[in-house]
Amino acid sequence: MSELAFQRCIDPKCGGTADLSDTSFRCPKCGGLLDVAYDWNRLPVPKTLKHFEAKWSNRTDPLDFSGVWRFRELFPFAPDDRIMTIGEGQTLCQRADGVAGYVGLKPGSLYLQYEGMNPSGSFKDNGMTAAFTHARTVGARRAACASTGNTSASLAIYCAATGLMRAVIFIGSGKISYGKLSQALEHAALTVQIAGDFDDALRRVQEVSRQLGIYLVNSVNPFRLEGQKSIMFRILEALRWEVPDWIVVPGGNLGNVSSFGKAFAELTDLGLIDRAPRLAVVNAAGANTFHQLFERHGLRWNAGQFDRPKYDAYLTAMDAGNLRADTLASAIEINRPVNLPKALRALDRCGGVVREVTDTEILDAKARVGAGGLGCEPASAASVAGLRRLVTEGVIAPSDRVVCVLTGHVLKDPDATVAYHSSDPKTFEEKLGKRGVKRVAFANRAVQVPNDLNEIIKAIELYA
Repeated sequence: MSELAFQRCIDPKCGGTADLSDTSFRCPKCGGLLDVAYDWNRLPVPKTLKHFEAKWSNRTDPLDFSGVWRFRELFPFAPDDRIMTIGEGQTLCQRADGVAGYVGLKPGSLYLQYEGMNPSGSFKDNGMTAAFTHARTVGARRAACASTGNTSASLAIYCAATGLMRAVIFIGSGKISYGKLSQALEHAALTVQIAGDFDDALRRVQEVSRQLGIYLVNSVNPFRLEGQKSIMFRILEALRWEVPDWIVVPGGNLGNVSSFGKAFAELTDLGLIDRAPRLAVVNAAGANTFHQLFERHGLRWNAGQFDRPKYDAYLTAMDAGNLRADTLASAIEINRPVNLPKALRALDRCGGVVREVTDTEILDAKARVGAGGLGCEPASAASVAGLRRLVTEGVIAPSDRVVCVLTGHVLKDPDATVAYHSSDPKTFEEKLGKRGVKRVAFANRAVQVPNDLNEIIKAIELYA
């Protein structure tokens, strides 16, 4: 086992460890989730986060150009010559006063971390480059995932761009947007559609990966979460290394919040920041397992000894009622989040909360984000909708400095956008009405005019 980096069980009472080369991604002692851990006492740790500013002068080096790997000293599990990068992490953290007014924050208080600028159009590339690097170090030839769309697109593009592995993608029936599916197909991935939802697909891909020895890149893979830490490093960089009061993030499989909590715990322990921000996770109401367990049933980390019977009883009742995740925010349409224990730990360390928002709230927030100049997919806007609710509740103060993570590009799910703004009642009903959305607050509908110059000019003068 490497003395400087290894895998370790997240349960502090278990103490199980595994070598970096282990790809089961389960604790050999208790079967629980693993972290990538480091012997920081023997590793060269920067004395200040400003150390990373020097990387900008060396951007001809692909590793320093990458918005993930220029922070590699904060997740040093791979030698430089094994790292696989395709230029991920060139993202924005943009001040958004227009959206701030919508959610109830003061001007200058809200920033949007826009991950839609990644090569595949979502935050997944931050983690995929790290998982792909680990896969390369262990000699993998095939990599697999279950996906609601973004993970599959990211895996497919990394396999295609490097030519080192074949992508095998599991999707559920009718549970993926065409914008995302088109990426997997275009990048030559083997796509397997099974009867069921994401939870079914994830269960099967884990079984198949174990049996065939295929490298698994879903967020049960702790190396993927190491790469996703870099989203927080870039936020701190954009804020000139000042820690915000809150980070708000959509909650699906809970890999992001788990990763963010680990990032801030490590930065605090290393003395690179003096405090961690609070974390808010936002579920869609149609996929609200984490909200129910955390806010309604009081499930807590409890130093790793969380109430497993309570958790199991909730899942059993969900299965007995045949309850399936159902939300227009397809990227977070997940009922069995695999990283729930890590998410509990993150909220414990950072003083976090969980909220749920309806599809209508998500789509309205998405429209306000779009009107401000950044186009995001529905799941991304859950963070903004959740922030608005938290400000209304008084949990977040109007003067708090908040960063909402926008996880994916608007073109990931164009059908939802077009339906929201459509003037055609049939289109609205088929795409949104049947899913419970009965009204929208910020529709920007096309103006219909005759093919007559005077009428066209009148319409422009009236509306513009």
